[in-house]
Amino acid sequence: MTDFEMARIPAGSVRLHDARRKEHRTIELQAFEIGVYAVTQEQFAEVLGVASRYPRRPASDLSWLRAVRFCNAASEWEGLDPAYTFDGEDVTWHVDSDGYRLPTEAEWEYACRAGSTAPHYGPLPEIAWTAADGVRTPQDVGGRMPNLNGLFDTLGNVWEWCWDLIDPARYDEYRVFRGGGYADDAWSVRASVRRGGAPRMHHEDVGMRLARGGFDSEGEAQGWSAAVDAARAVSGGELPFGWTPGR
Repeated sequence: MTDFEMARIPAGSVRLHDARRKEHRTIELQAFEIGVYAVTQEQFAEVLGVASRYPRRPASDLSWLRAVRFCNAASEWEGLDPAYTFDGEDVTWHVDSDGYRLPTEAEWEYACRAGSTAPHYGPLPEIAWTAADGVRTPQDVGGRMPNLNGLFDTLGNVWEWCWDLIDPARYDEYRVFRGGGYADDAWSVRASVRRGGAPRMHHEDVGMRLARGGFDSEGEAQGWSAAVDAARAVSGGELPFGWTPGR
């Protein structure tokens, strides 16, 4: 099997922006691991026993639910304790597990930036596949320059699912994906851009990147908190024009 090549990301902090609430928050992160590459079609095929037409392209057209189930399958493949349990389509993250999982949104942005405070960690044509390249499909991973953490394609090529809810007051169970894709203009291919989709949603330009790291806590870790999600789900204050509460 093609190994999951992981990079060790040291502890540090990252500042996140919530545009609707017009809030910034600084997240203190413990050290964790994240994939050097997005999960490839070859890796997806080997773990799940499905077909792979383009082995080195990122596995894409993945729903969030399929991505988290793949994380568990990859953990079981390597003899690790799965990070997630399921009650139907309700997913619980056991944050003390060291199995494979999706990165939190804070982990993803911190790993992507690799110390940069700019929108990109290098010149976009050198680091990312975007609409400017005129390609019509995801490209093989590792074809552009990595960031200073040694990670390839965190910007461009395919968006990558994260664990977090994007805005539960507005979008219910929609989950975050980050990074921009091969069909996106430069404005969308920035370290701070947030988009999201329903857990069953899938598109050709949305894939995933694995993370690992267990934490001595319950219901919260690495910038995510179940209690905060519940509080955020209660709509408070005036919503922007044209928005209605999702609940």
